[in-house]
Amino acid sequence: MENKSPLSPHIQIYRWHISSLVSISHRITGIINIIAITLICIWASMLILGDSSYSIINLFFNSLLGKFFAIGLAWSFSFQILSEIRHLIMDMGYGFELKTTRITGIAVIFGSVALTILIYLIGKNFI
Repeated sequence: MENKSPLSPHIQIYRWHISSLVSISHRITGIINIIAITLICIWASMLILGDSSYSIINLFFNSLLGKFFAIGLAWSFSFQILSEIRHLIMDMGYGFELKTTRITGIAVIFGSVALTILIYLIGKNFI
């Protein structure tokens, strides 16, 4: 006899939690950061080829899309760092209570935005 009941947790009854969002975002930003580090290494190695190839990359980062890309990478790296700190604390056996996971998840999200703004202000020499 075939079991026709839905698998748990079923998509129609499952409610997203902040821990789920942080966990999935942590994995996605990890992939983005690996790609970004590879591109940064390629960009730095273009210095060997001379100023002409390097100036093309600088034109990209002076455009609106390039600035959005740089700010997005700053957020991705800061989110990854804060999420890794959260995971490190959880690996030590702390912070498994539901209230604590909610608080640390929200702290990672808002902290990464605040850290990105801080990085931007430092980059613009406002701080």
